[in-house]
Amino acid sequence: MSTPPSRHTPSLWQTYGQVFASRRIAAMLLLGFSSGLPLALTAGALQAWLTVEGIDLHTIGYFALVGLPYTFKFVWAPLLDRFEPRLLGRRRGWILVFQLAMALACLALAQLDPKTSIRFIATLSVLVAWLSASQDVVFDAYRADVLTPEERGAGAAVSVLGYRLAMLVSGGGSFILADTRLGWPGTYCVLGVMLLLLMGATVWSPRIERPAGARSGAGAELKGFVAMVAGGALVWWLASLLSRPVLAALEAGALGQLVAETLVMLLTGVGAVLVARKVGFPSFVGPWDAFFSRPHALAFLLLIVLYKLGDAFAASLSTSFLLRGVGFSQAEIGAINKGFGLLATIVGALLGGAWLSSRSLYQSLMLFGILQAFSNVGYWLLSVLPKSYLLMAGAIGIENLCGGLGTAAFVAFLMALTDRRFSAAQYALLSALAAIGRVYVGPVAGVVVEQQGWPTFFLLTVAAAVPGLLMLWWLRREVGALDAQRDRSAVLADAD
Repeated sequence: MSTPPSRHTPSLWQTYGQVFASRRIAAMLLLGFSSGLPLALTAGALQAWLTVEGIDLHTIGYFALVGLPYTFKFVWAPLLDRFEPRLLGRRRGWILVFQLAMALACLALAQLDPKTSIRFIATLSVLVAWLSASQDVVFDAYRADVLTPEERGAGAAVSVLGYRLAMLVSGGGSFILADTRLGWPGTYCVLGVMLLLLMGATVWSPRIERPAGARSGAGAELKGFVAMVAGGALVWWLASLLSRPVLAALEAGALGQLVAETLVMLLTGVGAVLVARKVGFPSFVGPWDAFFSRPHALAFLLLIVLYKLGDAFAASLSTSFLLRGVGFSQAEIGAINKGFGLLATIVGALLGGAWLSSRSLYQSLMLFGILQAFSNVGYWLLSVLPKSYLLMAGAIGIENLCGGLGTAAFVAFLMALTDRRFSAAQYALLSALAAIGRVYVGPVAGVVVEQQGWPTFFLLTVAAAVPGLLMLWWLRREVGALDAQRDRSAVLADAD
């Protein structure tokens, strides 16, 4: 049996050195930064702002639902592919529009007071999350379109670096700035101005043209999208109307209401997809059909949702825990949690990528999944032992390092599942499903902490990782088949 030809893997310095030799790679760094900057504005930074203003934990937990657009971005992703502004050519026009709108929304948020305008803050935060999720969809597609095959590895690494550096700025940097200089309104103004400046990076990025080929009719696309949204809205209204008397009869508490709302959302999604299929929404239905034609498609989707559930559960209230549960200051959290923690995540992702180059995908997913589950024990120790800066640094470093390892394997898994014919739409769908855990565990986390306390909560985050590991073990042969497919693709690429 012939052995596959060896592939040259550039060193880390060679990879990042290409930033200075290729405008396309440099653009990935800058646009990756733009993609990562808004995430903390509707997550950790927003959570800290509400916490220091004295907003109750129950309300803060529900603010995790602000991230819903990251879960449902696959719904409008086909429209972003089909319709584009005429300025700047393919992809970049949408990125520019989203950057401008996010900057204006951040500047508007800075004018509000959480104690008196909590509803307006929630509305603008959802808008920022929607714009950010839409920018992510277009940036992922732009990255795939603009990079040559030889540049894709370096481009992916550099865009992740830019994304993490942005999270360091909007996470750790914003905490320090808010605590020592400007407060949260001033900090949101600074971040809004940064988004305005990043519009220059979009204009400077290389131009790409729309490829030639048949395109679905605009009328059919718009008709399908409107029908899908209207059908989903109708299902949501009916399901919500019917659930109210049931909840009242059962005298359901906060957790029961959350379960009911989750079921309503699931019914809404199923109804919307059925309407889209019935009416016809070509750019939405095609990628779905291609994915569900593979064996065990539903099981793969469930694995995507469950794999990082424990990690997301622990992270959902980690900032509030460090502030209110342990008593650290915002500056301390910014320096250690958002600074050192993100650095550990970057190191973990790089180590995970190196491990993946010589190990199977299944082995990597299982090992890193176990590590990221047990890394939450550090937070449990913080909740039961006296306040300690060394213990906080150790717990945060280990948790983020293991989370980075898991993320490297998980992204490789998503890429292996993606059909190249529908890479933008399918990756949007799969990454949106991966965000479900991060979004929906927030309300559950708030209820658990209020009723059971922090120590029980962090033990439950370890248990929450078990279903994903069991699902991975059940799909071990299918994940192994993805590895074999990847190896065949590498051989064909070398042969070409």
